[in-house]
Amino acid sequence: MKLRIYNTLTRRKEDFTPLNPDHVTIYVCGPTVYNYAHVGNARPVVVFDLLVRLLRHDYKRVTYARNITDIDDKIIEASQESGVSISQITEKYARIYEADMAALNAGPPDLTPKATDYIDQMIAMTGTLIDKGYAYKKDGHALFSVPSMSNYGELSGRKLDEMIAGARVDVASYKKDAADFILWKPSTETQPGWDSPWGRGRPGWHLECSCMIEDNFGDTIDIHGGGLDLIFPHHENEIAQSRCAHGGIALANYWMHNGYLTVDGEKMSKSLGNFITVHDLLEEFPGRGEAIRMNLLSAHYRQPVDFSHDGIRQAQKQLDRWYRLTDGVDTDGVKVPNAVLDALRDDLNTPKALAELNSLAKKAVNDDGAASQLKVAANLFGVLEQDDWFDGIVDDSALSEMAIGKLITERAEAKKNKDFARADDIRNQLSEQGISLLDGPEGTSWERR
Repeated sequence: MKLRIYNTLTRRKEDFTPLNPDHVTIYVCGPTVYNYAHVGNARPVVVFDLLVRLLRHDYKRVTYARNITDIDDKIIEASQESGVSISQITEKYARIYEADMAALNAGPPDLTPKATDYIDQMIAMTGTLIDKGYAYKKDGHALFSVPSMSNYGELSGRKLDEMIAGARVDVASYKKDAADFILWKPSTETQPGWDSPWGRGRPGWHLECSCMIEDNFGDTIDIHGGGLDLIFPHHENEIAQSRCAHGGIALANYWMHNGYLTVDGEKMSKSLGNFITVHDLLEEFPGRGEAIRMNLLSAHYRQPVDFSHDGIRQAQKQLDRWYRLTDGVDTDGVKVPNAVLDALRDDLNTPKALAELNSLAKKAVNDDGAASQLKVAANLFGVLEQDDWFDGIVDDSALSEMAIGKLITERAEAKKNKDFARADDIRNQLSEQGISLLDGPEGTSWERR
């Protein structure tokens, strides 16, 4: 089955056809590094990590970029409030972010461009937009003129008059139109800034991604991803900047957006007391990043996912079982089953893929071949990749020796009564708990796998 992607821009599922079949390009919006990332920030990371794993399975070469915003008003505020330099804040939280995402078994991007390394490119693109009549300068600002682009709003489906009517703030004096957005803004003496033709200042948030893509990939990439909340205005403005600077050429051929995250059925917010950082979760569930990942992938990526501590515990039990079933299996030459691949190639249908993995797990109880397939398929999903999953962990779900002995006795009675179905059920039950039975002339012994 060919990979199919729901394209936010066209609002339909499409066959994926890369610009160059020998080199797929993907860019995903990354973090603004001024604090710990919350669990909602982690959802696009694991979703697009899974997509990249699938692309690398299907294509010769994939280049994956995820940016870091290290200049932003929130960062400046955090620096001023804490008395710590901006560079110290951004470097600290960028390191923590990368470590926390790695703990969720998300591989590092091939490229991690930082906004402050692309100031020259942002100044150059702004100048191009002004020269072409798509932007203007006023009071030390450079702004994109939204009315100058006839099809602005195509990604979000919003009309210009609706955007203006929905504005929550008064129109700034330096704007010609309420919908216009900032490309460059002036900095005070206490704020970081760079020299530009419009005065000392710093870039607007939307500009960096357009320039990073242009500098690293050229005018157009295959896939641009991010959370649903980025469709408007961030991705809409990226499209406007890039298309107008490049003569109407598309910034990306496919736009993918993951849905929102709720916590125990409610929107996550500090006021509700359910604001959860990935860092805190990893401390609460040490060594269980794969279980957090499973919880985040339990719903289809375009749908909302309800995140919960119970969901993590359930995922952990599921992984405990899979780890036992695949312990020591040989995966040399084993391919990912087509049923799993087809589910993932169908716009990353993770619920269906998980159902296929569970089906393999049931077969793996008595089938080493199925256990090997489970291992390679789970690896593609981004789990069963830890060598120390059980190290230092007390497994509350493990059967006690007394319980095992009782089941062995019950099995012997069942065999004596020729109830072989019940005897087989008990063997399977024990096998799922990582217990191997060894029948011999002196009775049945057992060992943990």
